[in-house]
Amino acid sequence: MTGMSAGADEGGPFDAFLRREATAGLALPPGRLSATEAVLHLHRAANAVRQHVEQEVLRPRQLTWTGFVVLRTVWAARRIETRHVAEQAGISKATLTGVVDTLSGRGLVKRTIHPDDGRLVVLQLTRGGHRLLRELLPESQNAEAYALSSLEPAELSRITAALRGLVDHLERRGRGGPALSDG
Repeated sequence: MTGMSAGADEGGPFDAFLRREATAGLALPPGRLSATEAVLHLHRAANAVRQHVEQEVLRPRQLTWTGFVVLRTVWAARRIETRHVAEQAGISKATLTGVVDTLSGRGLVKRTIHPDDGRLVVLQLTRGGHRLLRELLPESQNAEAYALSSLEPAELSRITAALRGLVDHLERRGRGGPALSDG
């Protein structure tokens, strides 16, 4: 436990965060506390679900979360340009190149040159990629269901709708929608 003081998590991670910010003179203004707490919990929850799925489903097949997301993205589109895969997977094009090198080396995806623009690369799954996803998808869905099984169905519906609304809100802003106010 080097570098951590005893009791650093007393009151929970958010309380430790607030204490650290206050000590550094960076206390949050009123009204920002709940947003910051929600973002911290959202991040921790997403990481917990990701780690659960990686541990239970992906690691036994030597597959990373990012590799799995790329496979699902390519599978859903059937054929898709690499720039769109990177965008949809939320990763950089450089990261995608490494992931695709690995997946291609394992015979799960193949690259082809775009028929209308030789500068662009298109990805699609190989038969092996399709086979692997047919195995992985039900297992990942089971792992995801287990991870969220502590939620009541109505809670899960509300959270899903809220998260979808959050993404829509931020994507609208990214497409030139109104900027958020500071107030």
